[in-house]
Amino acid sequence: MLTFLGFAMIATFLVLIMMKKMSPIAALVLIPALFCVFAGKGAHLGDYVIDGVGKLAPTAAMLMFAIVYFGVMIDVGLFDPIVRGILRFCKADPMRVVVGTAVLAAIVSLDGDGSTTFMITVSAMYPLYKRLGLSLVVMTGVAATANGVMNTLPWGGPTARAATALKLDAADIFVPMIPALAMGLLFVFVLAYVLGVKERRRVGTLVLPGQVEREAAEEELVPAAPAASGASAPVSTSAVTSTPAASASASASASGEGAGSAAGPDAASASAAHGGGDAATPEDGFQGLDPHRPTLRPHLYWFNAGVTVALLTAMIMELLPIPVLFLLGAALALTVNFPHMPDQKARIAAHADNVLNVAGMVFAAAVFTGVLTGTGMVKHMADWLVGAIPEGMGPHMALVTGLLSLPLTYFMSNDGFYFGVLPVLAEAGAAHGVSPLEIARASLVGQALHMSSPLVPAVYVLVGMAKVEFGDHTRFTVKWAALTSLVVLAAGMLFGII
Repeated sequence: MLTFLGFAMIATFLVLIMMKKMSPIAALVLIPALFCVFAGKGAHLGDYVIDGVGKLAPTAAMLMFAIVYFGVMIDVGLFDPIVRGILRFCKADPMRVVVGTAVLAAIVSLDGDGSTTFMITVSAMYPLYKRLGLSLVVMTGVAATANGVMNTLPWGGPTARAATALKLDAADIFVPMIPALAMGLLFVFVLAYVLGVKERRRVGTLVLPGQVEREAAEEELVPAAPAASGASAPVSTSAVTSTPAASASASASASGEGAGSAAGPDAASASAAHGGGDAATPEDGFQGLDPHRPTLRPHLYWFNAGVTVALLTAMIMELLPIPVLFLLGAALALTVNFPHMPDQKARIAAHADNVLNVAGMVFAAAVFTGVLTGTGMVKHMADWLVGAIPEGMGPHMALVTGLLSLPLTYFMSNDGFYFGVLPVLAEAGAAHGVSPLEIARASLVGQALHMSSPLVPAVYVLVGMAKVEFGDHTRFTVKWAALTSLVVLAAGMLFGII
């Protein structure tokens, strides 16, 4: 009974948010409360919720102060050079922008924290996607999938959990998996290229005037087509374009895979803001970061960079709990960059929407996880799946573990999977001569999909900052993330790792 209710609850939640019948926060709270009553344990709902909130409170605190910290770093200009560097690489080409998103997300993921990765990636790439009219769900999907592959780093969480649960060395699990994970990351880059080419066909590209002239000329970007709203911004005669009409771009954005994307009207407003006839440049709107904003602190650039590096280093070395590190970092960043109290209040207020949205999602998710765990639904679901494995599959338990890791890490927390299910799978594999190391490596396969799970707090940072509906992100990303996980599994078997 609990097995059926568990699957039904998750299915109901996913259907309702993907059909946009309920907001994620409402669905995360009301659906588990209803199913808790159906399970005959409504009297214990309060205990389950309090227990779930208690477990996720440190995560909520970490996200709140991390958003404030990185928001302040964006305000003071720490990431402006990154945006300009990406802009030079992308050259206003949608394909390069999408590939750049995957590369940036993979690089930043080296810190091992998904929330930090998404905040930096979205901060750098969001203005480019908005100005070019690209699909924002492409950005969130590519970033989440790239981070999911990189989440298998020993300090990222899953590998450490697998090592702890099976009493193995994390290096023995991770190092042999590197070739398979590299193939997964390569697949993400190829996927980004394909999606980028598709976006290029949909919206066209902006081109550089005088591209054969001075490097300084590469800083000046000209819209390839007039704004979709009909406002006519003059285009430089030196620009060359093969861009579709802006009106076709706008209609494709509204009806195609570009759910959550912005197209022609944004370009029109950007052009109008610059006097109607001037070409838009990176310095006057393309990158979305005003180079003359009053919050910039160029004289404190190296201080802020040093604090950020020290913060990430301390996080990787686990010198202090991550919530404490970001709390201290946010307080220090505000005090040094904005010593006057009204300025500090203004910065906190500027990021209050993101903080409230993400913290609300996390505490709402605590209701969902609290009910799943407290009622025993998770345990019954896991036991049913493990028990459904045919006896003849015993010698192939590594493959079975890899396949099961996709749905189980999507519908469960990493703690629930690695500490609750993995030991059972390892024991079943050992009975058929399958090494626990192979089981542990196979258990990492599903992480690319796991990072888009509604039970992962970091994904709410991603969709919240990107202003994308969670249902749109889920509908677009799940198929590509699952395919990436299968590529990792296939590579692991091909290389004899799993």
